[in-house]
Order: sequence, then structure tokens, then C-alpha cells
Amino acid sequence: MRILVDADACPVKEQIVRIAKKYSLPVIMLIDTSHILDDGYSTVITVDKARDSVDIKLINLLSPEDIVVTQDYGVAAMALGKGAHALNQNGLLYSADNMDRLLFERFLGQKVRRAGGRTANTKKRGKEENEAFSVILEKLILNKLEGN
Repeated sequence: MRILVDADACPVKEQIVRIAKKYSLPVIMLIDTSHILDDGYSTVITVDKARDSVDIKLINLLSPEDIVVTQDYGVAAMALGKGAHALNQNGLLYSADNMDRLLFERFLGQKVRRAGGRTANTKKRGKEENEAFSVILEKLILNKLEGN
């Protein structure tokens, strides 16, 4: 089991590394060339800045026993399709039960923005979101280690 992270805009990289160290799990952080990352623990893979290059590389590296951390619903859907687990930076576990709704909401938001409209602004991230993410990630790891 590894943790693969769509790390370009991931706000919980420190929490991921802290928890991964606790369970001696390898972490692979994927970034494009416009970012620099060195946390002293993770394997960092840098890909070109082309559209979706991080996403494609992440999915190509993925195995069914892995955990993916991503904000991208498309990446999460592909991870689920490969049998892996996926969650976002707020601790939302992606599943077959919520993926259709999430993808549809993304489609509607894109449609509104293309028509010149605005969608709701996201609120500023706080300590509570980081703690919620950490709890969910650790529960997921423990479930996988126990074979659930």
C-alpha cells in the first residue's frame, strides 16, 4: 500500500507525510514543473506542465491497494476504476455511491462558468479541515491494514 498524492495544490501534504511515517507507508507526491517540493520523506515525481500530465502519471503508477489523495473528481473516478481508494483534502472518501453526483455537479459548475456566471466561493481552509482529513486518512489506512 502506497499513498499517491496529486500534490500541485494539495493543502494536506504535511498531514499525509506525518501519518505515512507513523505506518511506514511510502508516499509518492506528483507535481508539475511549476512547483518545487522536498519534504525529506516522499518520493517526488515531477512531470511536464502539460494539461493533465500529473493526473495521467498518477493513474499510470496506481495499483489497487493504493490510496490516492486528489481534489480532482476525474482522477478519483479513474482511481476507483482501478480498484484503489481515493479521498480529497477534506477527508471525503470517493465512492461509486457519490461519484456520479460529484461529476455532475462539476459539469454544472463548468457550464455556469462558461456562460459567464459565477459559482460559490470556497471558504478559507482552517485547522478543522486538516484534522478531519487526518482522521479519515488514518481510519482508511487502518481498515486496509486490517484487510477491510
